[in-house]
Amino acid sequence: MKHANFRWAKRMPLQAALLLCAASAAVTARAGVIDDWNLTTTNVVLAKGAPSGAYLAYVHAAMYDASNSISGRFKPYAVIPTSPTRGASEDAAAAAAAYFLLLTQFPDQKPTLDAALAASLAKVPDGPCETKGVAIGQEVAAAILALRANDGREAIVPYTFGSGAGVYQRTPPAFGNPIAPWQAKMKPFALQSPWQFRAYGPPDLTSERYARDFESVKELGSATSTQRLPEETEVAWFHTENPTTFWTRNLRNYVSAQGLDTVRSARLYAMLFFGFADGGIACFDSKYYYNRWRPVTAIPAAETDGNPETQADSAWTPLANTPPHPEYPAAHGCASGAIAEILRRNAGTRHITFTFTSTVSGTIPHTYYSTDELVEEVLRARVFGGMHFPTSVAHGAIMGKKVGDWIFDHNFKPVKKRN
Repeated sequence: MKHANFRWAKRMPLQAALLLCAASAAVTARAGVIDDWNLTTTNVVLAKGAPSGAYLAYVHAAMYDASNSISGRFKPYAVIPTSPTRGASEDAAAAAAAYFLLLTQFPDQKPTLDAALAASLAKVPDGPCETKGVAIGQEVAAAILALRANDGREAIVPYTFGSGAGVYQRTPPAFGNPIAPWQAKMKPFALQSPWQFRAYGPPDLTSERYARDFESVKELGSATSTQRLPEETEVAWFHTENPTTFWTRNLRNYVSAQGLDTVRSARLYAMLFFGFADGGIACFDSKYYYNRWRPVTAIPAAETDGNPETQADSAWTPLANTPPHPEYPAAHGCASGAIAEILRRNAGTRHITFTFTSTVSGTIPHTYYSTDELVEEVLRARVFGGMHFPTSVAHGAIMGKKVGDWIFDHNFKPVKKRN
């Protein structure tokens, strides 16, 4: 915070100070403070190897409640601060909320966070509007962390491997333990429980549907497939970027292009990253409930599945490495389903045009002309990559859509104006 002119600001008449804050808000409303802290949060979380979905949701909840408390245009998510809000800077409140929340959790990142806060507050005039905003942000950050205390993030949740046909096993190349079983038990941000929208369940191993799924991924997802087209291979690789960097970068580009003011930007980000977080929680509940094997296990062991239509191939390997957690449902389906539904509900139509990029070598930007196109591409990508059966991705997307609808229908609603 800048203190050079603070004493002068304190001597200003209150009305003049409030007018200055209002003028400042008009200038900085599109300054991108929410975009900036989305990027900072991503960088800090990835640097520390922390669970990205949880921290992105924490930070965006805090920025939303802090900035919205000043204008009161939408219903609060969880926190109504007691700090004075009249004349406070929404940008300062949002930045301080993110700063203090992250600083509390990652104190060794203080130099990075200090620099980010200084950059945000440099766009806010010194004086009472900045000071009030910072106080609001600090209070809201502490309240969000208190609210989420003992929410199950990174809790120790034992996992015991099963055995037999259809049951998840360690997968190559690392053959490691499955990741994040705690995520199946974590308290959601908007949902009533992790199992609220539990997936239908995978097809029976002896069913015709399972046989079709099996053949699809066996033919199209193989590392040596002759059936997969070059453009389908590019689609597969496009969606193998780290999900945190993929979604934060592309959603940040989308939101920043909308020209929203601070509060509306904070609201849209909060909805999207609640979708990312709760979609993941719901997905992992289903994953560890059904505990289904991956194609890389199923195809070489097809002689054990009891289905005469599936033929084993002991040499089969997928195009892309298999993530270390149970197969059903696909996490990419859950995330894309939730995010696409929130984008659709927010825009009022599924026919929106947007372009996403991937940092994976050999990929090109992908332009979508509807949210459905994004979800459909993700579904195909996970099959082309050999990590998932088609039904798994489709059921994940269905569940994700339910998560997105729930978030949109039950949180961040506009405040109705009285006549």
